[in-house]
Amino acid sequence: MAPTKEEQPNKKKHKASTPASKQKNHKASAAALKQKQQESSSKHKPGLKNSKKQKREPLFTRAERNWVSFDMGHAAVSMFNTAIVPIYAASLAVAGITSAEIVGTWGITQTIASLIVALLMPILGSLADYKGQKIKFLVAFSLLCIGAAFVEVLPLSYVPFLVVYVLMIIGMNSVRTFYDAMLVDVTTDKRMNNVSSLGFGLAYLTSVIPFVLCILLIFFGPAVFGLDKAACTRLGFGISGLWMLVFALPLFFTYQQKYGKKRRSIGKEIQKTFTGLGKTMKTMMQDKRLLYFLLGFFFYIDAVYTVIAMATNYGAALGIDENHLILALLATQFVAFPSTILYGLLADKYGTRKLIIVAIFGYMGIVTFGTFFLKGPVDFWILALLVGVFQGGIQALSRSFFGRIISKKKSNEYFGFFNVFGAFARVLGTAMVSFFTFLTGNPSVGVFSIMILLVFGLVFMLLMPKEGLQGEEVVR
Repeated sequence: MAPTKEEQPNKKKHKASTPASKQKNHKASAAALKQKQQESSSKHKPGLKNSKKQKREPLFTRAERNWVSFDMGHAAVSMFNTAIVPIYAASLAVAGITSAEIVGTWGITQTIASLIVALLMPILGSLADYKGQKIKFLVAFSLLCIGAAFVEVLPLSYVPFLVVYVLMIIGMNSVRTFYDAMLVDVTTDKRMNNVSSLGFGLAYLTSVIPFVLCILLIFFGPAVFGLDKAACTRLGFGISGLWMLVFALPLFFTYQQKYGKKRRSIGKEIQKTFTGLGKTMKTMMQDKRLLYFLLGFFFYIDAVYTVIAMATNYGAALGIDENHLILALLATQFVAFPSTILYGLLADKYGTRKLIIVAIFGYMGIVTFGTFFLKGPVDFWILALLVGVFQGGIQALSRSFFGRIISKKKSNEYFGFFNVFGAFARVLGTAMVSFFTFLTGNPSVGVFSIMILLVFGLVFMLLMPKEGLQGEEVVR
């Protein structure tokens, strides 16, 4: 009897099941089972390939760590200039000069240095955007700062001291343009807040070490080494300069510029620099987010830098003992370290712009306290600790926020304008303090003028649009 249609497929299957085909199927099944066991085993026992995937990446990359290292070195010179140099400069002043004249002269010195930096940075910053140029400018201005610090070890009189000091400030402030612009090369937008905050935070913490060495030398050097106090203070310039050099070396030798403009002949580079500056300025004028941020930054960072530059000089003018001034500023560093790191973490959660606004309100409180309540050493300690809470955070977040909203290929050019705004801010702030101090004969009135800058900075930050010119992703 012939098989039905339904039975035929079964017959074909039966024919296929010969001894050879069974052996073949068995081998295939065994191979599949073996492969499955290996895959299962690899999940529990990582092999060479899998171990590479499971290898934990460092919290910060080598490029990020070396970039942060430069911040740590630069901060030593910055702190020495903030805490000790104004007191030492006042001691060199000619007898008979009033406290108002000392504060005013110091403000003029800061203004001159800041004005020179402000005029140079847009041009040099644009030139540094060409491939391979950032590091050259960074090294040159770093060596200017370090070299001037070594010269200040010599026993100079008041005017020559101020001239060399201006050169040191030019180098110290100029390197910030090139160094800040390197942030886009060493990290990503997502990590920028934390890397920038780490730089400022560790800078505050580690700069304490050379600062303490300088303090010990000033306090105990005369008895131990037989030198006078002025000579021990001058040696502090050398210690700070050497510290900056050591911590700058890792970045000097390892930095790789990822973003930049194509190299041309020197003549064409200079020509393109000026035309490029015009285009960049036009872009900033059209992009209200960039424009409002830079205007806000100009005013509020002016207040921050003016407080930094004038704090110890103002305290000395009020008759506060220099030991209290120095130790209070030392305490500021310890407060600034965790505060700056915390600012970076909070900015990722709540938004960078909001945290900057919080810091502006904080500085309004600081200026108010310094004007009306600063009378003695305890008050200066309170003021110094309040500065520590807000200073590092507002600086770190301003740098990272700007780095995230600009063109990466023109980062140096943009950061040139960024630091020009900061440099001109130093000019305006210190000039205002000097003007109102000379006008009224009262340093407190000069200090309160800083409040005007903070109000303008706050207004522009509140008015700043959330989106860029082309409707780019919102940077909070």
